[in-house]
Amino acid sequence: MTAIKHALQRDIFTPNDERLLSIVNVCKAGKKKRNCFLCATVTTERPVQVNVVKVKKSDKGDFYKRQTAWALRDLAVVDAKDAVKESPEFDLHFDKVYKWVASSTVEKNTFISCIWKLNQRYLRKKIDFINVSSQLLEELPKVAEESVPSGENQSVAGGDEEAVDEYQELNAREEQDIEIMMEGCEYAIANAEAFAEKLSRELQVLDGANIQSIMASEKQVNILMKLLDEALKEVDQIELKLSSYEEMLQSVKEQMDQISESNHLIHLSNTNNVKLLSEIEFLVNHMDLAKGHIKALQEGDLTSSRGIEACTNAADALLQCMNVALRPGHDMLHAVKQQQQRFSDLREQFARRLASHLNSVFVQQGHDQSSTLAQHSAELTLPNHHPFHRDLLRYAKLMEWLKNTDYGKYEGLTKNYMDYLSRLYEREIKDFFEVAKIKMTGTTREGKKFGLHGSSGKLTGSTSSLNKLSVQSSGNRRSQSSSLLDMGNMSASDLDVADRTKFDKIFEQVLSELEPLCLAEQDFISKFFKLQQHQSTSGTTMNEVEEMDGGALSRSHTSGVPQTVSSEKDMIRQMMTKIFRCIEPELNNLIALGDKIDSFNSLYMLVKMSHHVWTAQNVDPASFLSTTLGNVLVTVKRNFDKCISNQMKQMDEVKISKKSKVGILPFVAEFEEFAALAESIFKNAERRGDLDKAYIKLIRAVFDSVEKVANESQKTPRDVVMMENFHHIFATLSRLKISCLEAEKKEAKQKYTDHLQSYVIYSLGQPLEKLNHFFEGVEARVAQGIREEEVSYQLAFNKQELRKVIKEYPGKEVKKGLDNLYKKVDKHLCEEENLLQVVWHSMQDEFIRQYKHFEGLIARCYPGSGITMEFTIQDILDYCSSIAQSH
Repeated sequence: MTAIKHALQRDIFTPNDERLLSIVNVCKAGKKKRNCFLCATVTTERPVQVNVVKVKKSDKGDFYKRQTAWALRDLAVVDAKDAVKESPEFDLHFDKVYKWVASSTVEKNTFISCIWKLNQRYLRKKIDFINVSSQLLEELPKVAEESVPSGENQSVAGGDEEAVDEYQELNAREEQDIEIMMEGCEYAIANAEAFAEKLSRELQVLDGANIQSIMASEKQVNILMKLLDEALKEVDQIELKLSSYEEMLQSVKEQMDQISESNHLIHLSNTNNVKLLSEIEFLVNHMDLAKGHIKALQEGDLTSSRGIEACTNAADALLQCMNVALRPGHDMLHAVKQQQQRFSDLREQFARRLASHLNSVFVQQGHDQSSTLAQHSAELTLPNHHPFHRDLLRYAKLMEWLKNTDYGKYEGLTKNYMDYLSRLYEREIKDFFEVAKIKMTGTTREGKKFGLHGSSGKLTGSTSSLNKLSVQSSGNRRSQSSSLLDMGNMSASDLDVADRTKFDKIFEQVLSELEPLCLAEQDFISKFFKLQQHQSTSGTTMNEVEEMDGGALSRSHTSGVPQTVSSEKDMIRQMMTKIFRCIEPELNNLIALGDKIDSFNSLYMLVKMSHHVWTAQNVDPASFLSTTLGNVLVTVKRNFDKCISNQMKQMDEVKISKKSKVGILPFVAEFEEFAALAESIFKNAERRGDLDKAYIKLIRAVFDSVEKVANESQKTPRDVVMMENFHHIFATLSRLKISCLEAEKKEAKQKYTDHLQSYVIYSLGQPLEKLNHFFEGVEARVAQGIREEEVSYQLAFNKQELRKVIKEYPGKEVKKGLDNLYKKVDKHLCEEENLLQVVWHSMQDEFIRQYKHFEGLIARCYPGSGITMEFTIQDILDYCSSIAQSH
């Protein structure tokens, strides 16, 4: 091991100015045994650097090479594995844990001891030694001696290290002096002993000069000592004077301290006075209510505009005083508590006075407005509340003040206002609707026929009285339509157009009077009670009305205001609902009356109500007016649907006379009347879609009912019933140009054409019956395969048989047959539709077609025979024309 150590020192560490202090032969734990050496080294130059170097033998030769070096300051932990039991294993924790197995325990212990010593000597950082015996760490001198080789290398671990510790480098000046001295003694390099002797002689000369200088300066030293004694005496005198001065200044200091303390107290007092003045000014400025304001709150005139303005200003000032943000501690002052109590008393007193006055105003308004009802009893107008609103709006700011200061009294005023105004509006609106109902029915006597009794406006009339009145006012009507007056429903033709126009104007007048009344009241409530109106998408919209079924409707309740109000918008709606709770029932009663007078009035009401709902929703979809009109619109829509259903039911229940010809069916004529009326009413209307849906239902019902009646008809042929009625339907749709019924118009035309052709063929039959049978036999032979030119050789179809058949149909007999046919057709067709000439012309064309067919067969099957009919096409035309003119 010593030889290896010398070799490593010589070959590896000396060239790098390093000294090898300890070495251990190791191999890595758990792997293939490849030996290497761990060396503890220090550098020879300052500052000393301590390293742990891994050295391994080269694979190519018998020499060692430096593989890895770690600075000792990077070593964190030395783990000897076991402090009691000897083990060659140990771990060094650098950037990672390195596990080693030493060749012997002694080498391991020596290396760990050397690491411990170097850590104690050179490193500020302390390395953790774990599982290391404490005895091993205490044997530092012994370990050091064992780790140093004998001879010249003992200085490595011993005296050389101490010399290194005592060595001090020359500073720059010392280096410069030595260089000058060396330049003056160049021979010193060659003869060191001569140089040393010269230095010794010069030192002796310097020592002698120093001794002489000391002896020569003794006198001066004595003089200096004397001067020092005198200086000490002067210092003592100065100290005495300073002591006396200090005693005098001590009293001055005490006086100054007293003065300073007094000034501090004065300054503190002034500061406190300024702060106190600021607090007092704050309280006086913010919590002092002027006498004029107090007087206005206690005695102010609440009837005049000037008095109201003074009370408003005083109330605002009081509110500001009460809402002032007090600073910490103010609420504990007795004066502040008294002032706050005074303000509370003033607020309570004025709130009571204001509430009492406004309640009186509400009551007085009810009396004043009732006195004007008589003026409007005969007119279809509602009283104007604008003067009342104008007078009350003067108190709007005071209401806002009351809302912010005493919400209980504010709520009480709101409730009282709703109570007084609801009774007032109920009287006005019921009287208004009473006048409307009287105008609709004509006179009070006529109104009684409809069950209109008293001012309640309830409808209690019977269906029979309604039918009786309608029949009396309808005048002469076709007998076919009279059969439809079943189930108390009246046809649209039972009333004059003037009556419907009158109803339309009255209904429009009712809505036009209600709309501004509700809007004005809602605007007043918002301004007077300081409630914000917000746009919302709630309420009954037009689309919702269209989608609602009869049993799926959920209406807004109209009785009472909920105790919990979610927002000011809801509060406005609920106040309006309470005040105008009678509007919706009265409107429904009026609608029911109009529907009883004439079921077609639902068309007018649907258009008018839809327009007003659309207008109201554009203003505010969530308003009371929009919601109420939307609910009533649902009722109107139901009546409209009921009107359509009744017409369809009448079609299904229609009965025809078995003794008279059918003609144009009553429900076909009524559909024409309904469509013409509806087109005039719904022109540019918002709810055109409802009418289009009704058209589709009605026209399909008309089609089905026409076919049903045609199948049941005994007197009139089925084709005639179908032809005449579908021709009438086609003419109606063509004239009215209803876009949604274009497909039905084409269908009606097709049905008319088909049944016209069918009737012509059926009625014409076989005017030349024997001749027709003869040629049917000819065609049958040809169909069996006999050539057409050979048919004449058949016994039953020879030329003689043909001439015999033709002779039976001279022109006179043909004309007689056609005349009988004309009379028969004339008996079948009705005069209203005027289709006789059309049918006759079609029969003429069909007869000519048969004639040409017979001639063609004669020409093909009997060529060259010279056989012809005994009348010509011109004769047929002359016969038909003569018959038509004679009738």
